[in-house]
Amino acid sequence: MAAPMEVVVCADSAGQLWNCAVFDLHSGTNLFSYRGGNSSARSLTVLNGEFILGAQLGKNFINVWEIQRKDQLQQKIVCPGIVTCLTASPDGLYLLAGIAEAIYVWEVSSGSLLAILNRHYQDLTCLRFTDDSSHFISGGKDNLVLVWSLTSVVQLDSSHPPEPRHVWARHSLPVTDIHCGLMGAQARVATASLDQTVKLWEISSGEMLLSILFDVGIMSVTLDPCEYFLFCGGSDGNIFQVSLCSTHLSREKTFQSDNEGNQVFKGHRNLVTCLSVSMDGTLLLSGSHDETARLWDIQSKQSIRTINHKGPVTNASIILAPANMFLPDSRPAVPLPRFSRHLNPSEQGEGTESGGVSLRLGPSSQALEETYLEKAEKLYSLMCAVTDKKIRRDVLKACLEMARTPRCACQSWRRKCRH
Repeated sequence: MAAPMEVVVCADSAGQLWNCAVFDLHSGTNLFSYRGGNSSARSLTVLNGEFILGAQLGKNFINVWEIQRKDQLQQKIVCPGIVTCLTASPDGLYLLAGIAEAIYVWEVSSGSLLAILNRHYQDLTCLRFTDDSSHFISGGKDNLVLVWSLTSVVQLDSSHPPEPRHVWARHSLPVTDIHCGLMGAQARVATASLDQTVKLWEISSGEMLLSILFDVGIMSVTLDPCEYFLFCGGSDGNIFQVSLCSTHLSREKTFQSDNEGNQVFKGHRNLVTCLSVSMDGTLLLSGSHDETARLWDIQSKQSIRTINHKGPVTNASIILAPANMFLPDSRPAVPLPRFSRHLNPSEQGEGTESGGVSLRLGPSSQALEETYLEKAEKLYSLMCAVTDKKIRRDVLKACLEMARTPRCACQSWRRKCRH
């Protein structure tokens, strides 16, 4: 069996050649280009391996492409405000968008708007899911990082609005990036901020494990899959590698280059906006406002490939290529539904355009919807009512036939003939 293929997905703010493009990780060959508009930072995501979604830069809609039909923009999702961050759950069941200071949560299969979370006080800057889709983490310009349990968010009890599992308020300036490691609810989370620090947290306990102070603001952060190293993109164009296995590691430290794994990647001329590491931990991808995306060999700290763009790079990540990406005749198993615009289903009298999504800022509570058990019970009652009606109709028909039969007939419905 062939090994899973990794590809580079990146986008820039100019959008002159394409909105986003897919490159081969090892050769740098441009495999696919998706045209139409340009995507803002932290807002390019793959949904269920079948769709690519990107929030339009500075506009109030989201561009959607089928992952195989790269040359045609499939639809636009109209929103009530500018989407500042966007992400889809790894299992493809939920879609999250940050609009102003609110988090919108949709169920992809039905298009239902499940919740609008209003716990941030300023605009959202980033959203991330855990690898098992059980939790998601939000960061904003209010310096807060919130950890949410998806189960509590999608609950049907509107009398108890969902609350974040953890509130991390140790940053003193806006949060610029979040990276969530592996192991689901046991994962570690790295957060970057303009306060020149990167902090490492543990979801299970909510405790801060490490805080590292740099001499510049940090714009992006990521971990290698084994979590041996932390990579931090600075506003000066440098990328800082922090060893998490150092023998002299304390809870709070100041970054200094040494021979124990704390090193600096030099090559970018402007702030580094995005970072991603390959599955085997040997390659580092970086995107910068100097209009380039670079691929680095982590061991040697050398830049081995440069992908030139026509504008500042807003998104760059290494992902596993979806199985149907290279099958031109394949189509999504289920098309995207119409997404609801209201939390209360009874308010959905206003129709939406076919293939589009219309959203509206609303209250943070959700009206109760029928559960699957309630729907099943209702259907069963309806079936019973139809069956009973048929039985009553058959009995009445038999009685009418018997009433028309002569009393003295030998096949009379009476037990004894009274002739």
